[in-house]
Amino acid sequence: MATRKDFLSQQAPENYVAGLGRGATGFTTRSDLGPAREGPSEDQIKEALAKRAAQLGAPTPSAYGAVEKKEEDNDDDERFQDPENEVGLFATGAYDRDDDEADRIYQDIDERMDRRRKARREAREKQEREEYEAKNPKIQQQFADLKRSLGSVTDDQWQNIPEVGDLTGKNRRAKQNLRQRFYAVPDSVIAGARNSTEFDTSVNDGAQTNGSSADNVDGTMTNFADIGAARDKVLQVNLDKAAMGSADANSGSASTIDPKGYLTSLSKTELKSQGYDIGDVKRVESLLQSVIKTNSRHPPGYIALARLHELAGKPVKARDVMAQCCSLNPHSEDAWLENIRLNEGHNAKVIAAASVKENPQSTRLWTRATELETDQQSKKRVLRRALDLLPKSVVLWKQLVQLSADEGEARLLLSKACSEIPASIELHLALARIVETVDEARKVLNTCRRANPKNAEVWIAASRLEEQVGSKNTANIMKRAVQSLANENAMLKREEWIEQAEKCEEEGAILTGQNIIRETLSYGLDEDDDRKKLFMEDAQASISKGRYGTARAIYAYILRIWPTSKSAWEASANLEKVHGKRKDLWNVLSKAVEAVPQADDLWIQYANEKYLSGDVDGARIVLGKAFNQSPSENIYLEAIALEARNGQIAQARDLLAQARQEAGTDRVWIKSVAFARTHDDNATALDLVTQALTLYPAQWKLWAQKGQIYASQQLVPQAREAYATGTRACPKAIPLWILLAQLEEFQAGSVVKARSVLDRAKATNPKNERLWLESIRLERRAGNLTAAKNLMARALQPTECHKSGPLWSERIWYLEPRTQRKPLSLEAVKVVESDPTLFTTVARVFWAERKLEKAVTWFEKAILVDADNGDTWAWYWKFLGMHGSEEKRADVLEKLRLAEPRHGERWAE
Repeated sequence: MATRKDFLSQQAPENYVAGLGRGATGFTTRSDLGPAREGPSEDQIKEALAKRAAQLGAPTPSAYGAVEKKEEDNDDDERFQDPENEVGLFATGAYDRDDDEADRIYQDIDERMDRRRKARREAREKQEREEYEAKNPKIQQQFADLKRSLGSVTDDQWQNIPEVGDLTGKNRRAKQNLRQRFYAVPDSVIAGARNSTEFDTSVNDGAQTNGSSADNVDGTMTNFADIGAARDKVLQVNLDKAAMGSADANSGSASTIDPKGYLTSLSKTELKSQGYDIGDVKRVESLLQSVIKTNSRHPPGYIALARLHELAGKPVKARDVMAQCCSLNPHSEDAWLENIRLNEGHNAKVIAAASVKENPQSTRLWTRATELETDQQSKKRVLRRALDLLPKSVVLWKQLVQLSADEGEARLLLSKACSEIPASIELHLALARIVETVDEARKVLNTCRRANPKNAEVWIAASRLEEQVGSKNTANIMKRAVQSLANENAMLKREEWIEQAEKCEEEGAILTGQNIIRETLSYGLDEDDDRKKLFMEDAQASISKGRYGTARAIYAYILRIWPTSKSAWEASANLEKVHGKRKDLWNVLSKAVEAVPQADDLWIQYANEKYLSGDVDGARIVLGKAFNQSPSENIYLEAIALEARNGQIAQARDLLAQARQEAGTDRVWIKSVAFARTHDDNATALDLVTQALTLYPAQWKLWAQKGQIYASQQLVPQAREAYATGTRACPKAIPLWILLAQLEEFQAGSVVKARSVLDRAKATNPKNERLWLESIRLERRAGNLTAAKNLMARALQPTECHKSGPLWSERIWYLEPRTQRKPLSLEAVKVVESDPTLFTTVARVFWAERKLEKAVTWFEKAILVDADNGDTWAWYWKFLGMHGSEEKRADVLEKLRLAEPRHGERWAE
């Protein structure tokens, strides 16, 4: 019966259109229409356009195209409504012969201009192309010279090119990938592997007498009895072998160790223990072998191969390789030195003798031959033999002199060496050091100077010699040295001269260093240069290196040129104060006040130094001289402080009255009020502050003093009035606002009024960290931690005081739990970067966690940021009092004395 195709596989009837029965029409594609017909040619189009133009009476189309006929129906009036739109502006005009002629003229002009620029454009394009090719050469161009050099390779060289192994590991990785391929395993294999480990615990009825049956002939059933017997048999055999081995060992006839194989395995084990792969060593050895075979006159290849053998534990092979290298390269110093190193004892001496025989002019080989000798006489004999051949070798002469135990013999040798090598400065200086008299040393140095007129070291040595004998001629020597070197065009740079001065100071020649600075510090500088600033920087650089004598010489030079420079005198005095003696400091300050009598700071420093040394009368004398030179407020206040410290209250009060009359500045009035308050004379203090406010109503410190006087007498309304008046007169005075708020909080007992005062202060002085801090502390003291945290969040906004160290410190220590202090400290340090208050808080956090070393580090950082902050010093001193040593406390106390801190929230109180 013939099979019939299903419906979908049958051929569709003719004229069938899919979907036509349900009203859906089909679509026609290019494949239904067949290939497209070829359109008219260009000539046909031009002919048709010309014929069309003739019929219409229009001119023949030009080279720019045919004239298009405007369609009357396509009239876009909206286009002309926009005055900025010029599209189609002349569309209504007729294209006549004049237009065509104009188009042709413009076309000719464009072509002519293009031809004129063609040469220039092509030249520019060629240059750009050459520059690009030079910056981005092709690979074949990069290796063109190497390809050309291959033409000089001979046939022997081509045949001797080694076969390099596959070191990239490409094939190895391919093999590993092949091994890692997985294939589908048939189910029968998996089932067989599963059944192979099964144990049959049942007994068949038709079991044979020998314990096996027809069902277990394939071995899948385990017989535990046979396994136990086999195990016993193997154990017995092993015991018998062990017994026989021990008997042979006891009789001395056993030799079961292969010496050669044992050593080979031992060397492999050593290589593996050192981290080297044996295969890599062999591979490198084959490469080096090919190198020395290709070029037998290449000593570095032999040296590398010998060291490889040495590394592999084959010293004999290494010696053989170097022996072969020395025979083929007898004039290679490196080869002989490596050969000597690989040998020892008598063999090394024999090789050294052969090496100097082949290379008699090699200083290195003679030096190595000398080192191989064990006794002094043999060493001297070898060196003398070497100097017979190399009389100009400074190294050999120095070695021979060092071997001389007698000073007279060394002197004779150096004399001989200097005569052989007159240009050697080192030998002449050594001879000058060991000659018997100063005159002989001078002769040696003069001889060396004549032989080396362009060397400054000889002049410096001559100056140091004169300094050692106590001569006053050192300055003249350095002056002559500068003149001579300048004539020879051999002057050193000023930085090099400063280094020479520092070197002289380090070796004890202070006077020579000072003379070098005096004669050479301005060398090479013009009058227009900022020499003073440059010299000050040089002095600071010398101080940082610990060369204080050089810094003193530089400051002396600056003061000789600028004797009235206050900054130079202050820097010189500070150097003596920190690194010098007290008498030297007094000497500098005495000269300073004479040179700059109007400098109050120098007078005050001079008087303070006298007072600190216990010379009170000397301090009075200094201040008396200062009064005669410059009776300013600073001098008055210093004299008052001196008398007050010594208990001369009446004299201090008289000086204050005199100061108010002769130098009645606001500072003098403030000190007068403070002096009266210190000695419990509130009436006088109130009278003085009232008089002062009539003279200086805009001085906020006077209003603060007036309010404090009333507050100390419990006169709260008067104190409030004084503070309020002060805030109106000085609205930017932050301490006045804080004092008024504290008065309302502590003495009036009104937290609400205190909060209101601070709010008004923040409105008047936005973005002020002290006002935010006082507001937060006010809420914290009132027990309102939630409000304090809210204020802190507002204060630390980027628009307020985001980088305030005191605010972060307040938050870390008082507003957050103990466990959050360390993370907050890290965040604060990242935001603030450097602030002494924050660093001190971080140190206290580490102190609380018993991390003492880190606490010390952060205390030191805080002091380094601002040594004038007394709060940091106070916390550091308290920390050292509990955890520091006596030595550390003494060191910090000395630093505190030098820093003299005057600021700090608690320190100022």
